Amino acid sequence: MDMLMTEDEDIARIARDVRVIAMVGLSPNEDRPSWGVARFLQAQGYRVIPVNPGHAGGVILGERVYPSLAAIPDDEGVQMVDIFRRSEAVEAIVDEALAHLPDLSVIWTQLGVRDDAAADRARRAGITVVQDRCPKIEFPRHD
Repeated sequence: MDMLMTEDEDIARIARDVRVIAMVGLSPNEDRPSWGVARFLQAQGYRVIPVNPGHAGGVILGERVYPSLAAIPDDEGVQMVDIFRRSEAVEAIVDEALAHLPDLSVIWTQLGVRDDAAADRARRAGITVVQDRCPKIEFPRHD
């Protein structure tokens, strides 16, 4: 099967089924791409939980900021982790997500961000992985 077709099917399912997204690296700065993507996702009805150790305890886009994925309570029901960090940071974030998010079904890395080894580990754990794509661009294509 065509790999791109499979990924498009995954993205359509993610856009339809996911409701709660933890965004690692979400900035409170409205000029940053992460803020624009989070605001877009909220406007589409998704809950976006900010993860940013530099702003932990604060509020971004009306949501409490957590210092790490591990700090998010299980009952928040995080289904997807959207990673707005450099590729070098992905491995540790994926490991933390797999260890601490019981409802996790998707790991997503933003444009220009990928770690194939971490992605393979997540897939072996039953997680859908989308790399080097942006949900603000991809989700509307699958409405």
